[in-house]
Amino acid sequence: MRYIGRKQIVEMKNLKAALCICFLIFVASCSKNKNDDDGTVEPNVANLQSSGDSANDILSNTNFTKLKIQLAYSRGFKPTATAIDALVAFLKEHTFKTAIELVYKELPLTGENELSLQEVADLETENRTVYNEDDTVGIYIYFTDAAASSDGSNNGLVTLGGVYRNTSMVIYEPTVQILSNQSSSISVADIETATLNHEFGHLLGLVNLGTPMVTPHEESSALNHCNQIGCLMLAELQFGTTSRSSSILAFDQSNDLKSSCSLDGKNLLKMLESHQAKGGANAVSIDAFCSSDLQNNGGR
Repeated sequence: MRYIGRKQIVEMKNLKAALCICFLIFVASCSKNKNDDDGTVEPNVANLQSSGDSANDILSNTNFTKLKIQLAYSRGFKPTATAIDALVAFLKEHTFKTAIELVYKELPLTGENELSLQEVADLETENRTVYNEDDTVGIYIYFTDAAASSDGSNNGLVTLGGVYRNTSMVIYEPTVQILSNQSSSISVADIETATLNHEFGHLLGLVNLGTPMVTPHEESSALNHCNQIGCLMLAELQFGTTSRSSSILAFDQSNDLKSSCSLDGKNLLKMLESHQAKGGANAVSIDAFCSSDLQNNGGR
């Protein structure tokens, strides 16, 4: 039997202790992953691209097989369950993502009457915790307690929502609720559904915003919107003009943040009321041209 002296025993204990310390450091570093000490999550650069850049990743299962949507909302402005169910149904109809997880996150009231798009983006940086990870695409939707700051300069037009990155969307919930009060037949859920599906259509690359057109149907006077009457992506639902490059937000371009779509509430309300008057359901869908585009870019 080999004799082990006191010195060797001490050395072995020291080695064991050193290995344990190294292991603990390794575990601690792995457990943090993207989380900072204050509980926030470092943004994934893949989620800070142009609107429409993740269209194929959302539509197909080639690179990602799951979808995780963070629904952040100011206290008292939680979206209706009806609208969220309709959004999930819309996604399952047009994408191959059958695994869709919803993560609700209640946020404090901002106390503001209006928010600029940059302020919306800043709040996303502070509060978003869902990003692309492994086989999952992360989406962030923020339901505000304030109106869009641009509304005051748009001749009475009101903004319901907008997309400003490839996986980021804002819904101006107070404006949605006020608009609903102007109609006896259109509910908050109806307007939320149309707004969410329209804006998600842009995340899916419609129209010509990352998803190529099979048949030309983009309105020349309102880029990234459809020229087909009755389509949810209709140009009349958006005011102003946009360009694909304007939606880019890099870390060094934060002062140039613009939405690739500002959904006009009054025109949307007119569309919903017209659709209902003709005997259709309150939910308006995308037309055959837009559906064909999505299918061609990996969708159903």
